This record gives sequence, structure tokens and C-alpha cells, in this order.
Amino acid sequence: MSTTTKTAAFFDLDGTLIPGSANIPLAKAAFRAGFVTPGELARDLRNGISFLLSGATDERSAQVRDRILRAVAGHPAEDVEALSDHFLAGLVASLRPQLEPALARHKANGEDRIVLSASPTEIVSRFAHEAGLSHGAGTTAARDDNGVYTGELAGPFCYGDGKVEVMRQLAQEHGYNLEDSYAYSDSASDLPMLEAVGHPVVVHPEPELRAIAEQRGWPVIETSTVPRVSLRSLRGWATLVSAGVKSVNRFGLRTAT
Repeated sequence: MSTTTKTAAFFDLDGTLIPGSANIPLAKAAFRAGFVTPGELARDLRNGISFLLSGATDERSAQVRDRILRAVAGHPAEDVEALSDHFLAGLVASLRPQLEPALARHKANGEDRIVLSASPTEIVSRFAHEAGLSHGAGTTAARDDNGVYTGELAGPFCYGDGKVEVMRQLAQEHGYNLEDSYAYSDSASDLPMLEAVGHPVVVHPEPELRAIAEQRGWPVIETSTVPRVSLRSLRGWATLVSAGVKSVNRFGLRTAT
């Protein structure tokens, strides 16, 4: 029999508590500080737009993780932590108003409210603190004895099954009973997170997760009247546009630039 009695509410960050991805302002700040190249910044901005419309993918999330680890390797952790000075206030201000009733309810019930994200722990924990929430955890990069990043991970990648590992670590540390706890997310990549608790809630979900929520009777919080679209639909649209441009060019017409 479990001896844990506390209840927690776990909130995904990107696309759930805030619109879009925290990695977009992070990438901009990292570019200004010389951590990433213009090409890497452009790639992150493209991924951010795709995420806003269709959600996360395993491949794209792993690419962002690896790029962040490469970018911070050899740099003092305090320099990287200082990047959030440039965008944290705006990130907190973007917290979705549709989530405020749930946040207030969990606070009134004395339940810890925890932010989870694949973004760096330094950013996620500071966001949670500034937003008045209990804890924040993300992907943690390893540091050497001098506080310099090594380019390796110091724990699980806080994405997919790795996010559940982080949840279980927090549950053990703080005494949470996951069967009594809540989880909120917009993305099918967080299905393991949602299934790890007794009370899953989806937030303006991408199509795959919406279908799962409807099948299982999970509550849905809508944050927009604009529906999410699948990545497959976006690729199909892009193919049609590309084909249309090629057809026009066959007649010798010049495309706009």
C-alpha cells in the first residue's frame, strides 16, 4: 500500500501553459549572446511555427535538445541562466488565461502545481518561480566541478517517457501519489505523462491527442477557436503550394519574391 498522500498537478509548458514554445525566445537570446548561428536560429524559428500549428515531434524535439547541449558545452552555467533575463517576464505574461481557473483550483486545494518541459531546467524552474507555481523541471545539462556545461545530460530528457521519469522522481522526493494527481498537456508526445496520473486533462490538443481524449472521455480545455492541424496536413499543403509554383513557372511566369 502506498504511503504517499500528497496530490500534485503537472502542467506541460509549451502549447499548454503558454502558446508556442519557450525555445523560441531562448533561441533568440542565445543568438544575441553568440551561442547559436543564424542558420540554427532560423531552424528553431521554423520549428516554433510548426509546433504552434501541429505540436511536437520526437525527431524535432531531439534535434533541439542536441543543439542546446552543443551550444552550451564549455560555457559557465551562470552565463546560460542569465539568458532568461531577456525574455522571462514576457514568457510569464503569456500564460494562458484559460488555464487560470485550473491553477487557482489546485492552489485552493493545497496541491502543488508543477511545470514540466523539455526546455532547460534552468528556464523552466525560473518560469515556475516567477509565475508563482510550486516547482519547475526540465532537461538538465551536466556541469563540471567549475559549473561549466559538459555537453552531456545529467538526467532524463524531459520528453515522452523521460518526462514520466522526472514526474516519478518528483513524486518520490515530495511524496506525491500519482494516482490521485493531475496532468495537463496539448500534445500526443505527452501521452505517457497523461497516462501516468489518475486525472489527465488535455488543453486545446493537436488532432491525435484530441481523438484519444474523446475516446477515453478525458476533459478538454479549449484555448482557441482555431483548430490545431496535423503535421501531415501541413506537409500536404506545402507540397500542393510547391507543385502550384512549379506549374506556374512552366508558363514562364515569375514568382513573387
